[in-house]
Amino acid sequence: MEQQSMDVSKLLERITINPDICHGKPCIRRLRYPVDMILELLSAGMSNEEILADSEDLELEDILAVLAFATRLSQVKRVHAVVR
Repeated sequence: MEQQSMDVSKLLERITINPDICHGKPCIRRLRYPVDMILELLSAGMSNEEILADSEDLELEDILAVLAFATRLSQVKRVHAVVR
């Protein structure tokens, strides 16, 4: 279990947030591949292999990092409404 946590932490290092890249959206390795775009491709049915074939500078670990990042986001304990 400890090894798995370390592996996930290493994967999450691939997700970067920079206000000068894609308007500060979480991206893969400072490249212009936003996390949400990769999630959309996966949810549309594209395989890892198809995504990697279309994007030569991506690696399988990048897709795994996107999934790990999305998993962490979904583990939010509580959501509060914002009143405007």
